[in-house]
Amino acid sequence: MKRGELLYTGSVKKVWSVQGDADRVLFEFTDRISVFDKWIPNTVPHKGEVLCRTASFWFRLLADAGVRTHFVEQVGPTEMLVERIDVEHDYARITRDRRRLLVPCEFIVRHYAAGSFFDRMEKGALPDVPPGTYGYGARLDAPYCETSTKVEPTDRLIARAEALRISDLTEAELDAIWATCLQVDALIDRQVEAGGLVHADGKKEFARDADGALMLVDVFGTPDEDRWWDAAALARGEVQQYSKEFVRQHYRATGYKDALYGARATGEAEPDIPPMPDALVEQTTALYVTLFERITGEAFR
Repeated sequence: MKRGELLYTGSVKKVWSVQGDADRVLFEFTDRISVFDKWIPNTVPHKGEVLCRTASFWFRLLADAGVRTHFVEQVGPTEMLVERIDVEHDYARITRDRRRLLVPCEFIVRHYAAGSFFDRMEKGALPDVPPGTYGYGARLDAPYCETSTKVEPTDRLIARAEALRISDLTEAELDAIWATCLQVDALIDRQVEAGGLVHADGKKEFARDADGALMLVDVFGTPDEDRWWDAAALARGEVQQYSKEFVRQHYRATGYKDALYGARATGEAEPDIPPMPDALVEQTTALYVTLFERITGEAFR
């Protein structure tokens, strides 16, 4: 297998064509990191390898469970071969009869009160969850499922009707996606119990394959896509982060998140995100490596 041309550069990974194989592409995971849709001007050593190996681990478990995904194989410490899909930014051109096409939504399942869910609840922005219903870190009575956009400059939460409209999914297909998300999360919970972890929430993406069937794509279950906590600490009433939320909290504490979201709300120029302190970079590397080992039961080195 030979790497072809660079097709796409995202906040974390690069996507390359594969010479002689138009049906597959290569994911290259980098050590870059982003929060709030902003690239941080640091790299986090070993982050790319952690993401690649963790995602590959989950994809192999899903294959054993009979869940359809785009994963083919891991071909290097930071490289993964997957089935090719196309990304369409014009909603008018997204139809259910197009093959190898990304569903333009992210599907978020929350099991605990945290992050933006908790912030919006406390502000009274969740009509079905009044302020004070849950304390931070509390388990929700039922999974809270939300959909956001995927192919717009910044993600925004959308209602079911808009998700159906922009994706041209049928009601049954959307219900099947949510059922798969819950099935995968149940598998995750069983796997990470031995490592003393709590899977608080996570996001997943889907696409149509060459036959038009829906499959899980991109990556999931990593420190970037999902929120992880230490189970023993949570039992004591403490929320101990093992995900990118650890970095987000730094930028919340410095006031950067409020400044950024304030600028977005008023249409002003967004402030540049400052680099992570060296100590935070070292702590983040250790967190990512430790999480990999606790999820998989494997030694990183």
